[in-house]
Amino acid sequence: MTLVTMVVEGLATDARLPDGDGPFPAVLIRTPYDRRRHHAELRGWARRGFAALVQDVRGRHASPGEWHPYENEAADGAATVRWIRQQPWSDGRLVAVGASYAAHCALVLALDAPEDSRPDAVIAAVPALGIAETAREPSGVERLLARAGWWAAHGDRHDSDEEALAKALAAEPDLLAHLPLSDLPRRLGRSLPSWPGLWRHRERGRFCSRAEHAGVPLLAVGGHHDHFTEDTVTLWRGWGGPSARLLMGPWGHRLAAGPGPDAWQAHRINLGELYTRWARLALTGDLEPGHRGAIGLGGSPLWLPVGAEGEPRTQRLQLLHGASFTADPERPVSSEGLTIPADGGTPDRCLLVTPPLPRPLDVLGTAEVALRATADTQSADWVARLVAISPTGAAERLAVGTVRREDPPGQAAEITVALGRLARRLSAGTRLRLEIAGHHFPAHARNPHTGDDPVTATRLLASRREVDPGTVALRLPVLPTRPAPTDPVQEILR
Repeated sequence: MTLVTMVVEGLATDARLPDGDGPFPAVLIRTPYDRRRHHAELRGWARRGFAALVQDVRGRHASPGEWHPYENEAADGAATVRWIRQQPWSDGRLVAVGASYAAHCALVLALDAPEDSRPDAVIAAVPALGIAETAREPSGVERLLARAGWWAAHGDRHDSDEEALAKALAAEPDLLAHLPLSDLPRRLGRSLPSWPGLWRHRERGRFCSRAEHAGVPLLAVGGHHDHFTEDTVTLWRGWGGPSARLLMGPWGHRLAAGPGPDAWQAHRINLGELYTRWARLALTGDLEPGHRGAIGLGGSPLWLPVGAEGEPRTQRLQLLHGASFTADPERPVSSEGLTIPADGGTPDRCLLVTPPLPRPLDVLGTAEVALRATADTQSADWVARLVAISPTGAAERLAVGTVRREDPPGQAAEITVALGRLARRLSAGTRLRLEIAGHHFPAHARNPHTGDDPVTATRLLASRREVDPGTVALRLPVLPTRPAPTDPVQEILR
C-alpha cells in the first residue's frame, strides 16, 4: 500500500492502492484543507480493498490556479473521476467522500457533473452545501463569527492559517465590532477580495432542490451541535437516489471526534469502519431502498430510528424580567457566554423560565418560539436562546434561533423563531431559560436598526422592544412515551 503523489488533471493528488492485483473500487476525497491530512484515512480505505485518492482543490496547497470557493468543484472533480475510471487498477466504481467543504465537492459530483463522471455513491459529513447556506441562517441573518474565521483562515490564499482570526482578536478584541464589516480584510492586514462578495449570496436551498434528482445512494452524517445540522437533515430528506441514510449524533463539526456535553459512551462510533461497510453495500446495490437512519439522543445512551419524532408541546413560562428592553447594537447580547446580567438598570433582553421538570423529558424534532412583540425600528432581529439550567445551577445552551423582521415601527407583530432540531433527554429538575433579545454577537452580525445592510452599515441605532409575556410560547417536540432504542450501525447498513 505505497502512497503515490501525482498530478491528476493539473491538481496535486495522493493515492494509495490496496495490496493485490485489482481492479478495485475507488474512493475520492477533494479538499481545500491540505490533502496530507487524509493520509491515515487513505490507509484505512486501502486496507479494506479500496483505491483511495485525495486531491487538493484548485488554488489550494500544492494545486496551482486561483482559489474561488464553490466555483470550480464540479468541473475539476468530473475530470478527476474520468481519469480514475481510465486507470488499470480501477474497476469503474467510485465513492465520493468528504466532510464540510469536501462534502460539497462530493455532492456537486453527484448532482452537477456530467453523467459519465458522476460517482456511484456519496458520503457527505457535516456538509457545507453552498456559499449562501454557510454564510446565512435560513432567516437570512449573517453568520459573522464562523464566516470571518473561515475566510481569515482559508480565503484568497493557497495555504491556511487556522488561528488567523483568533490571533487578530487577541491583538484587537473589538475587531468584529468595527464598521463597516466589509472593511474586515483591512483590519486583518491581508487581502481578502472575495469577502464582500460572500454576503451578496442570499438564496439558500438551490442545492437541496437539486438533490431530488440524485441517482445514487447517500450517507449523510451530522451532529446536533454543528452549524449545518438543518442542512444535513434537509439534504437527506430530499435525496432522490435509490437509498439515503442519515446518522446524527450529539457531536460538533468534528463529529465523533468532537462530542458535545450531552454525548455518552454509546455515541462513540467508529465512523471509518461504518463508512467502508456502507460503501461496499452501496456499490453492490445491497442497501434497502428508501430513507433510513439513526439519531443519538443526547443526555442518554439511546439511539433512535429517524422515524421517531416528538409531538409539539407548549412549555409554561414565567417572566423574570425584561418585558420591555432595549436592543442596543453598541452593547449587544453576547453569543460567547451564558451569563445573564443582574436585574437592575435597563434590560437588554427578555428573560423567562419554566418550572423545574417534574420528570425526564425526551425532546426530538424541531422546536420553536412564538411571541407577540413590538420594535420601535422598522428593521429588527429577534433572537431566541434556549438554555438548560441543571438542578445544580449549571447552564448549557440548547438552541439558538434568529429571524429578521421589517414591521411597522410601534406595531405589535406575531413572530415565530425557529430553534432548529433538538435531540436531547432533559433530566428531572431541569429548568429551561428562554432569552429573547435583538442581537447574538459576534456569532451573528448586528442589525443596525437603520434599514441598512449589516455588512455595509456605518451607523447604529438602539431599538426599544416590548414583549407580551402572556403570548410567549416555547414549543418543544416531546416524545410521548419512552422510545424503543435501535442499533445505529444496523440502521445505516440495512
